[in-house]
Amino acid sequence: MSSNQRGMWPEGTMTAVAITAPGRVELLRRPIPKPRPDGVLVRTAYVGLCGTDLELLHGSASYLKDGRASFPLVFGHEWCGQVVAMGEEVTGLSVGDRVVGQTMVPCGLCRRCQRGQRPLCERMVEVGLYGIQGAAADYIQMPRRSLTVLPDALSDASAAFIEPAVTVVGGFDKVGCGMEDEVAVVGTGTIGLLAVQLASHVARSVDAIGIDAAGLRLASLLGARRALRPEQARRGAYSVVIEASGSPAAFPRCLELTETGGRVAVIGVANEAVGVVPGDFVLRGIDVFGIRHGLDYYDRTVQLFVDGVLDAGPLIAEALSPEQAGRAFEMLEHGRSGPPKVLLRFHGRDS
Repeated sequence: MSSNQRGMWPEGTMTAVAITAPGRVELLRRPIPKPRPDGVLVRTAYVGLCGTDLELLHGSASYLKDGRASFPLVFGHEWCGQVVAMGEEVTGLSVGDRVVGQTMVPCGLCRRCQRGQRPLCERMVEVGLYGIQGAAADYIQMPRRSLTVLPDALSDASAAFIEPAVTVVGGFDKVGCGMEDEVAVVGTGTIGLLAVQLASHVARSVDAIGIDAAGLRLASLLGARRALRPEQARRGAYSVVIEASGSPAAFPRCLELTETGGRVAVIGVANEAVGVVPGDFVLRGIDVFGIRHGLDYYDRTVQLFVDGVLDAGPLIAEALSPEQAGRAFEMLEHGRSGPPKVLLRFHGRDS
């Protein structure tokens, strides 16, 4: 590949959105990343905000507490963009390719990576969380191995949902969900609504369980047989339960909802779970799977969006400019009255 085919690596500074202190979001000028031999420079199209970003803003994220992350922090781990330049060792990409970036960037060399356990890498870094700059900037540099090329059929805005969706796809795979299963999805945020969509195609039925009226309405539109409040859901009625809320009360409730011999996929991250009875796992034969992202499911998830099994459109509340990042976080925290996802638009196309 000639130097012209690798693109012109820009120099100077770029606009970035950073959390500079608890409760403070600022627009900064940051240096454009310097080229690495295996690096790909991507112009950011869209960045999705999620609950983890909100924890970073509040200063309560585990990454900050254990010292892996510090302020100022350029966030953004749900994103897509377009290749503008490549290092000399990069193959299999072209300037202009649209890509989605993987959040987890494993080393590929440690004993866990060598055993095929990349999500458990001993030297893991995560985009926008710790160890590597996030995508809430004009540009982000990524190793080639952590990028997935997007087809033209998929819009930029939809591609920003691939990162949360891979965890859902991985969770369904881990529990072995099939057409004989009756599924309950607990939580009606982005993860929960993606899970409802997937379950409506791969399971016998799916019920959505939540406390947010807007989320329950959306779940009904997206394929849920029933949209229920927690007190309306029947104990022991489901062979597969997806915990997608992250609420401390949700995990013990999931165990109650699961039939004897059923399976629970825990996707939501709660720091405590009150009222868990360990004997339930033994006497009722319940299998519980902790879903640590879906690093190996990016290609499969892209195809699910292309095929229409997953649909991002109904989940988008608004796409705002980087200058409106503060408002975006306010909407994420306080503005839930409809779709759950707020996007930041950097250089994204509409369709």
